[in-house]
Amino acid sequence: MNILVTGANGQLGNEMRIVSQGSSDSYIFTDVDELDITNRDAVMDFVRDNNIKVVVNCAAYTNVDKAEDDEKTAELINAQAVEYLASACKANHATLIHISTDYVFGGNEGNTPRKETEPVNPTGAYGRTKLHGEQAIWKVGCNYLIIRTAWLYSEFGNNFVKTMRKLTAERDKLNVVFDQVGTPTYAFDLASVIFKIIEERRYDEIQDVYHFSNEGVISWYDFAKEICELSGNECDIQPCHSDEFPSKVKRPSYSVLDKTKIKNSLNITIPHWKESLKKCINKL
Repeated sequence: MNILVTGANGQLGNEMRIVSQGSSDSYIFTDVDELDITNRDAVMDFVRDNNIKVVVNCAAYTNVDKAEDDEKTAELINAQAVEYLASACKANHATLIHISTDYVFGGNEGNTPRKETEPVNPTGAYGRTKLHGEQAIWKVGCNYLIIRTAWLYSEFGNNFVKTMRKLTAERDKLNVVFDQVGTPTYAFDLASVIFKIIEERRYDEIQDVYHFSNEGVISWYDFAKEICELSGNECDIQPCHSDEFPSKVKRPSYSVLDKTKIKNSLNITIPHWKESLKKCINKL
């Protein structure tokens, strides 16, 4: 079976390369140079000509602040391109596994993990365009799985873990916000779950919206402290408020995702964030 992975040079795409090694299926990895997913005809032709049966869409416009000034591009990648992928999947009887985000919930307050059925209310361009991508899939009506995730990191690309490792090695003191709480997600763990769904041919049976992150709850401040310690760095990290770092976007103050649904559907145990962080830092 042929599987297309878009956004293959990003964090999740690179982890998909790793987890799929040795699979009897044929994985085709593309980024913008190999396939421009904002080109409808190119997407249609690629899926048809390569007899693609599953598309894993790891491509996204993820710069939350920049999206406020360039919502048109964010909409093109996060929504319009998703519609093209969904249409190509429907025309070729394929399944789209699409990665979405906790930002669809916007600035909703509270301290209860978000369930898939909760009302969405994005407060910024990034969240809006990612929600539009989800809605495009439903409108097209292809076979799909939507997996919302949060605080993604890996050995690849730019992310909080790699930034904190660098800064805590270079600086004596650092301020990190403590009033935003969530759960980190090791991209390798998410890729492993996607791979399991494909290998076991579960994608049509369980199509729906799911949440996935690692287990546990933590602030960015506590996360930074742990990264620093595991990296063997010495840095005085102090907690601060979000308003000390002015932003065009209201970031969720509590973005913990409820993973009950995906755990029950796949009969999986999700690692705690601290276990996964250790694995990632060991690889780094």
